[in-house]
Amino acid sequence: MHTEPHSNQTLLIIDDDEVFTRVLSRALGRRGYHIVTAANGTDAIAALEEQAVDKAIVDLKIARESGLQLIPTLKQVQPSLAIVMLTGYSSITTAVEAIKLGAVNYLCKPADTDEILAAFDAVGGNPDTAITHRPPSVDRLEWEHIQKVLAEHDGNISATARALGMHRRTLQRKLQKRPVRH
Repeated sequence: MHTEPHSNQTLLIIDDDEVFTRVLSRALGRRGYHIVTAANGTDAIAALEEQAVDKAIVDLKIARESGLQLIPTLKQVQPSLAIVMLTGYSSITTAVEAIKLGAVNYLCKPADTDEILAAFDAVGGNPDTAITHRPPSVDRLEWEHIQKVLAEHDGNISATARALGMHRRTLQRKLQKRPVRH
């Protein structure tokens, strides 16, 4: 539980969900963080250019933007910035890419304030992480495969649909759904 004050730390929340951003901002503000918010990449970069920020929570899908593509730019503007990627559309591919690009951690929504703050502290690997004894469902495997092919095509929906041999609208419908659990 994070109860110590963080009045000297600034935290940037980059998410296009206004309600989520407002609720999270309040919760983190009560814990002593100075909060800056951005609903898109352009506003986030402008915020970083105006002030020093210690931590950033970046949504994977920000309207039509990719939080993954934003990470290198954020790190370029402020190299010491600690980034946690937060998403309701988790996949192994995006988790690996987020870490490779410089995020310190990756969390699936819903995540509470304690989990988010703990993610900033848990930057090393945990060799004691439980290994599931149940293989992923076919639906989950499909979601993972789509995410992998989408990443290979730099987020281009049309190219991904062609590579998967499906109609673009079918792919878009599949991407709109929340991913299935393991």
